[in-house]
Amino acid sequence: MPSLRQLTSSLLLATGLLFLAACGDDKARVTLKLTDAPGDSIEKAVVTISKVYLKGSVEGEGKGDVVLLSEPVTTDLLTLANDTADLVTDAEVPAGTYKELRFVITGGYIQVKQDGQSRIFATSANYEGLPEGAQVDGDLHMPSASSSGLKVKFDKDADVTITSDDDQKVILVDFDVAQSFGKEAGNSGKWVMRPVIKGADMQFSGNVEVTLDLGGLSLPQPGTPQLTDFSAVLINADGSRETMPFTLVTGTVAVADFKYLLPGTYQVDVVAPTGVSFTTDIARPAATSVSSGVESDVRFTLLSIDF
Repeated sequence: MPSLRQLTSSLLLATGLLFLAACGDDKARVTLKLTDAPGDSIEKAVVTISKVYLKGSVEGEGKGDVVLLSEPVTTDLLTLANDTADLVTDAEVPAGTYKELRFVITGGYIQVKQDGQSRIFATSANYEGLPEGAQVDGDLHMPSASSSGLKVKFDKDADVTITSDDDQKVILVDFDVAQSFGKEAGNSGKWVMRPVIKGADMQFSGNVEVTLDLGGLSLPQPGTPQLTDFSAVLINADGSRETMPFTLVTGTVAVADFKYLLPGTYQVDVVAPTGVSFTTDIARPAATSVSSGVESDVRFTLLSIDF
């Protein structure tokens, strides 16, 4: 069973333009890309996607539907944080209007941190995607995932229209792990997957570049915390958090770049290493908006640091 990474290593560039040109027939080509907003307590979120199809706007089972993927693919969704991978590449799709994507998921497991230990919850004890010799500590339920499939609405719940003039459409799908997995009610100890998945028909992807500037301050000698020991935090509208360490670009400036983001409103914060307190020139967290094809810049200048 191939992994998502084995299928292709092609990545969606943050400013990658879709060139639209006439095909000369009644079909266009669709590429489907998968990304993820990770959860802090979940260490792995592995799923097997057995089928992906576009649901036509015509009512009735199978009417106007187009299968994009029929060969099972197993992937750890957390490896896609701040990244994308091609789930489907250049699938031929007849011209028409499509209302949503459907993902049929036939199995999976999550590895979570509980009471200082890593525990595995799986759809079955013999799920093929489990690591060799893995001990399953509990059940993972996926209601309707393997039957009718998970529904993925497009941006703003709008239909996507594919015409014969479209040489290529790229659909970016964000599987929000932090919002998609949770403990079942009661004391059963079971987990359940109720996926929060967002999709968009995009010509560009957006990103947020966060800058941390020392300003006029000086840091102590090496061996004590430096700018690269700070981290940027991106928080989406649903409260999911993604943390990324800063990378030094000059002696006094560091950046963290969050890529492949769906359009929307986000909050940006800065986290210091343990034992360090600090203040910045703007209030934290800072709000920012991401638009298709646009880089949003958030800059924090340090006003004080206390070790």
